[in-house]
Amino acid sequence: MGTPVRLRSVLKRYPHTAPLLDGWITDPRVQLDFESVEPIFRAFKPMAQQQIYDVSEMAIVTYLQARGYDKPLVLLPNVVASRLQQKCLVYNSRHRRMTLADLPGARVGVRAYTQTTGMWVRAILAGTYGIATDSINWVTFEDGHLAEYNDPPFVTRGPEGSNLLQMLRDGLIDAAIFGNDLPREDGIEPVIPNPSDADRAWYEANRFVPINHVVVMKLETAEAHPESVAAVHALLKRGKAAVAAATPEIADALPDGIEAMRRPLEATLAACAEQQLLPRPLSVDDLFVHTRTFLSLQTES
Repeated sequence: MGTPVRLRSVLKRYPHTAPLLDGWITDPRVQLDFESVEPIFRAFKPMAQQQIYDVSEMAIVTYLQARGYDKPLVLLPNVVASRLQQKCLVYNSRHRRMTLADLPGARVGVRAYTQTTGMWVRAILAGTYGIATDSINWVTFEDGHLAEYNDPPFVTRGPEGSNLLQMLRDGLIDAAIFGNDLPREDGIEPVIPNPSDADRAWYEANRFVPINHVVVMKLETAEAHPESVAAVHALLKRGKAAVAAATPEIADALPDGIEAMRRPLEATLAACAEQQLLPRPLSVDDLFVHTRTFLSLQTES
């Protein structure tokens, strides 16, 4: 076998990606040259708009928008981050009590309207609690990752220089959505009562964990080195398998393969369409049109 293809890569460190980042799971077809990007979402915009990496983790909403705008990316059938989401919607009890019934007409902050955690919280509010996305006044602090996208008219920008958490502390917004940066401080409480119980009920009804992050490759790289697509896909699967014995729930939370991902992706696409996040209709098969070619798939990876 020849010299491995060197791929400029960025992945967040999780138990299942650590074997790749640390180099103790390898593939002779590729060499993953990892760069550190903190927080990981800072890698999504340059990858979506300019494809600066060969391999990159990416939020699922960012990828769906990139696909909608025909960006030259290949989606790998690997989920690297997923989460039950109902604890992510919080309010400041030092100013007022906030319930689900108070959300219509309320000002709710989120880092960006296109943020994947925000998309899932809105989907749960609409599907489980009957609270329409456009009944809430959404306040954002950043643009999305695709320059072509414009927020819907029920979304406004926070004041110049403002901060999501500080506005919540000051009572300038009624509630806020946070992801991995969920604040742990006195007075910050979940809007949805008993969110862990609510998440378990949601999971029992839907039978999947909401997808947050996937992995994409630069189309130009895949075309030049088609064997690299199968190699990276295999490495991600092996990384997950390496920790599955210690964390068996990982198999359910992080599905591999097109068919295993189909149901959660269908729900993701439906939510994104309802929330006016997509420039055009997409199907699950649209997402994997390049993937099937490079992996020589007909039905399943």
